[in-house]
Amino acid sequence: MSNSKKILVGEDSSVIINLTKSILSFENYQMKAAKNGKQVLEMLEKEEFDLILMDLNMPVLDGATCTKMIREMADPIKSKLPIIAISGNMNNYTMDEFRKLGFDDFIQKPLNYDKLLATVKKILG
Repeated sequence: MSNSKKILVGEDSSVIINLTKSILSFENYQMKAAKNGKQVLEMLEKEEFDLILMDLNMPVLDGATCTKMIREMADPIKSKLPIIAISGNMNNYTMDEFRKLGFDDFIQKPLNYDKLLATVKKILG
């Protein structure tokens, strides 16, 4: 268990958090959830994670702004953490625009959990 990867999920929907946690724990990933970008940053200060799943539309601090702040962190490991965007508004952005925002990949809502797992595995190996 000690070698299981830790994933931080920034998502304000409890339903999505619970479903994601079920799927990821089935694959032996550890998951912590934050309800907004401010909580994502607070948790990132205290803990190490291998990957972040980031909803774009969250209260307090949205996913794009939070990702930009992570990319500007002084910590060279945390600033380069893989971040996957989660959004229902994919049509508003191209993959190139997601990359410019600092995201490594993108998953469309409603979440396809096979795609979610495949994307997480692709990034975490």
